[in-house]
Amino acid sequence: MIRKLSLLFAGALMGASAMSLVYGAPGSTANAAGSETYRQLAIFGDIFERVRGQYVTPPDEKALVESAINGMLTSLDPHSSYMNPEAAKDMRVQTKGEFGGLGIEVTMENELVKVITPIDDTPASRAGVLAGDFIAKIDGEEVRGMTLNDAVEKMRGLVNTPIKLTILREGADKPLEITVVRDIIKVKAVKFRVENDVGYMKVTSFTEKTFDDLQNAIDQIKKDIPADKLKGYVLDLRLNPGGLLDQAVSVSDAFLDRGEIVSTRGRDPKDITRFDSRPGDLTDGKPIIVLVNGGSASASEIVAGALQDHRRATVLGTQSFGKGSVQTIIPLAENGALRLTTALYYTPAGKSIQGKGITPDIKVEQPLPDELKGRDLTRGESDLKGHIKGAEESDQGSGSVAYVPPEAKDDIQLNYALDLLRGTKTDPAFPPNPEKAVMNQ
Repeated sequence: MIRKLSLLFAGALMGASAMSLVYGAPGSTANAAGSETYRQLAIFGDIFERVRGQYVTPPDEKALVESAINGMLTSLDPHSSYMNPEAAKDMRVQTKGEFGGLGIEVTMENELVKVITPIDDTPASRAGVLAGDFIAKIDGEEVRGMTLNDAVEKMRGLVNTPIKLTILREGADKPLEITVVRDIIKVKAVKFRVENDVGYMKVTSFTEKTFDDLQNAIDQIKKDIPADKLKGYVLDLRLNPGGLLDQAVSVSDAFLDRGEIVSTRGRDPKDITRFDSRPGDLTDGKPIIVLVNGGSASASEIVAGALQDHRRATVLGTQSFGKGSVQTIIPLAENGALRLTTALYYTPAGKSIQGKGITPDIKVEQPLPDELKGRDLTRGESDLKGHIKGAEESDQGSGSVAYVPPEAKDDIQLNYALDLLRGTKTDPAFPPNPEKAVMNQ
């Protein structure tokens, strides 16, 4: 099985269980621990010392402690965890949206790193790395035997430092030696294009750059398509694992003139934070269709839920992942950071998405190609062991197949949306009626 990672040498991107990140300390503190708790901690210390002193081989004490901490946190829910200093640094890099690297998207195939595509105007593309190349050695070290993460870690490094790749290329009679000099790579959080009379925007993740990228995409689409010819927009949130909560709010605000976008509710019933939109719709009220599937999670569900409840957009596709929890990142100085679930979020209608997801207004299945049939590509929060039970979670659970075909001509969901916007296909759910917006009273 080919495992694709859109890494761009920033470290693994957050998966479908990704967090809607909020930085800072939780809003409330618990009472001091009781005597029984301290007795249990003493037992832990006793066991740690016995393992440390008597295990058959000397254990890695740092790894033991990290495993114990993560054991405690993962017993709470699948999204709480401890990040050591290296992991915390990687997380900050991912959410920032730029990093030092090569600028290629890679996967692992036949024990070698396969280049899916080099990004335009990056060190890799300038050095001559091509899509389909296989990286066999990194600075002379064999890739076989490495994990994909190991290989990515070796290819990352300081800006302006060189790295030598040994590449196997179809048609070449011998391996190629290519030296690439690392540079700052800026990841586009929003990819866009013009589909004749429709603007298509795909939000791949919610980083610090997402709203700015979205605004640039809308501005360029308006320049390319005259207002009287522009039928509307497709906002593609499929396979979007989430990211920063404030960016989800900003993206939603781009299409709304007023009203609540999302609220978060913590442990204390009084601990409610509400995020509201401001006047100004960047798309000038043009019709919008939002695409979701089982890979749409967290921040992408906030956007889909807000636009759906306000009847600003029609949501099309299949059930989203259903991750409705917020993780607070609590820095631990030089010791990394704590990622802790501190709240659940609710759509403007007061609905919890946790364990349920966003139900599309128009359900359109995307069939799998023959080579993927039989594989379990269904994703859902409700399938995760130890997940927080959502208030509206049903026996049906959340999630659906997380697959998008690489070619637009094979993309049934996208083409259905384009037909609706152009009027060649009709559906009672499109366009939505703003007067029927469902708001939390």
